[in-house]
Amino acid sequence: MPDLLPQPKSPARNVTLVLGGVRSGKSHYAQQLAERYDHVTFVATAEARDDSEMRRKIERHQAERPSHWKTVEEPVEVARVILSAGQQSEVILIDCLTIFAANLLERFGEQTTAKHAEVDALCGSLAATTCSIILVSNEVGSGVVPEYALGRRFRDLVGEINQRVAATADNVYLLIAGLPLVLKGELPR
Repeated sequence: MPDLLPQPKSPARNVTLVLGGVRSGKSHYAQQLAERYDHVTFVATAEARDDSEMRRKIERHQAERPSHWKTVEEPVEVARVILSAGQQSEVILIDCLTIFAANLLERFGEQTTAKHAEVDALCGSLAATTCSIILVSNEVGSGVVPEYALGRRFRDLVGEINQRVAATADNVYLLIAGLPLVLKGELPR
């Protein structure tokens, strides 16, 4: 993919949410945003487990990232990582909130209070850290209504997380066909 961004170093501190559908280019674009910084921490929320397709996707994403980036694998306690890594990083790239939501559902099931506590902690950490943060998530608002209750709970949780993070974010971009549309804020110069 072509490089869509200029490469200034050490941009001002901000929170950016990059949304998009499946294969919209959101992860690639978020990575381009992060490459403008020298000290990057990448927070991976996905776990391969016994899923060979997910393992290949994780390996592809790992190969695409610069080798000097620090990677932290954390499926649920993302807020804790933001608060600790924010002290040593210029930017934290979290990919992705969609998998984070699935992990919350898997770990906490019907325990609504526990899920909301993690989402509250995430949103609080966005305001509390001194480094910039880039978050990637799927936009689920344009999809079909899932047939099963678990699918609807997942869609609702992702939608809630996206809305809360977007309200906190300085910039919100929607990626369509690899191109960013500004929903909030402005594109980097």
